[in-house]
Amino acid sequence: MKSIFLSRELLFAKPLPCLRRVGTAAPAADLALLSTPDDGFLYESGGGINYALADGCVDRFGREGNCAVFALRPALLLEEGEEKLLSRVRTDGGVTTAEFGRFPTTILDESLRDMARREYERGTLHATGRSIHAALAEYEVYQLGAKELIAFELNHCGAAGYVQLSDGSAVAEGEVVFLELRPVRWLYERSMGLLISCQALFGGLDRTEAEAYLSGAFLTELTQNLGGDPAGSEDFCLREHDELSLIRAYVDADIPVFLHGLSGDGKSDRVRQIDPQALDIELVNENPETINGRAIYNEARDEIVDVKPVWLVKLERLCEDGENHILFFDELTNATKQTQSVIFKIVLERFVNNRWPLPKNARIVAAGNDRSESSAAHDLAEPLFGRFAHVYIRTTVENWMPWAIRSRINPFVMEFLANNDLYLRTPYTGAEPNADPRRWEMVSKALDSSGNDFSLLAPLVGHDAADAFVRFFRAREQISVLGSYTDEEIARLSTARRYQLAQQCLALSGDSRREARALVRRLGEEFLAWYDYILSRREKG
Repeated sequence: MKSIFLSRELLFAKPLPCLRRVGTAAPAADLALLSTPDDGFLYESGGGINYALADGCVDRFGREGNCAVFALRPALLLEEGEEKLLSRVRTDGGVTTAEFGRFPTTILDESLRDMARREYERGTLHATGRSIHAALAEYEVYQLGAKELIAFELNHCGAAGYVQLSDGSAVAEGEVVFLELRPVRWLYERSMGLLISCQALFGGLDRTEAEAYLSGAFLTELTQNLGGDPAGSEDFCLREHDELSLIRAYVDADIPVFLHGLSGDGKSDRVRQIDPQALDIELVNENPETINGRAIYNEARDEIVDVKPVWLVKLERLCEDGENHILFFDELTNATKQTQSVIFKIVLERFVNNRWPLPKNARIVAAGNDRSESSAAHDLAEPLFGRFAHVYIRTTVENWMPWAIRSRINPFVMEFLANNDLYLRTPYTGAEPNADPRRWEMVSKALDSSGNDFSLLAPLVGHDAADAFVRFFRAREQISVLGSYTDEEIARLSTARRYQLAQQCLALSGDSRREARALVRRLGEEFLAWYDYILSRREKG
């Protein structure tokens, strides 16, 4: 196995089949965002990465760049027999992907960060005794529960004064970020024995350093962190599961499953993929009486009669075919404590109102949003929490893309998110719409039905995401005319938007450059100083 730099021809002139399907752009892993100084070269023209190629350095459109520092998207050429080292090889939408090695690419899950920070500051975070080279630095590997992680201290900031990571969190200079070692996923071209990383994994290296690192320490780390089944073990097996296969395994074993995740992460969609006929009960609209059934007085017989709840009648009819079917309790964290108590008895005893049993082939899945996202959410009571296997849904551009291909999501949406993965989800403010995976699906429908009318985006994903969407596709062509901005419009621009506008001005040349510099001056002196510095660097480079 050896590391290689792809040629301009394989990326742009005659793209590999996998790249023709998913595009040449790649989202940046959190380690890449943290380790690559953004001096105006790396993320210019709308947030894409620069590629180090066999014959130079280019941006995502194939245009030559003068960047000395870039994000690395590794490619590996397999030798005969080495395909056996790959795991979780699967094909979706005509694109084959595989996992090989593990690397500290992604920020630790939010629910574990405070615990990791406390243990790290106390010096009690468990050290494994191993270390890993990530770019030019060596990091100690720690263990938190079943997770392995490194502590990365940010020593530089981007043009905006901070670095925004894949989950939307912002990190300032001097902060410690915990990155989890995760399997590296690769595009796999079988006919060529070629692996291309689905992400730009790291940065901060010049060309010579990159070649040395990729062919040396990086390959060593991937091989040492393969993991896998214990050799010769016949008493147990250890398999890797994606979220969907994990849920399916518990459903098959008749173990109740609880799906954690943010709104729009596709929890209901995953349930539907397992059982398209799943019976969905939105608990935010229910109360103990509608779940347990009603007691009705029968005047003719002078007695109280218990009546089955409607959902149970539907479930019994659904299960008459003998197949396993899912009873899906959605928004369980938004249910009242009294309703949660009723659900607990159903999950524990598989009886409704101590009277009617659930069908034997009924399987229970529940879901809820994090408290950080919903002010109406409640913590699950400990006994109820303990009755479930817990699966944490985290939708990323990488695991969203295969679904998007199958679902025929509008190509403009897929290309934008492949290059601007931070816009997959934007913070909810209550003042205007925010972006999430479900809303991007709505954008796709709006674009398909309107003939790609970009003006329909803002009411769905908010003005910032819509503005970034439009600017991204405008950046495909050389900017020849700057829009006119009033003083009032400039005063409303955020700091990040002003830097983005200044970056657009860098693309102008000739007579337009004077117009561009005049606009940057109106943005503020700090932006003009940044603009002049970047321009001088380019002219020297």
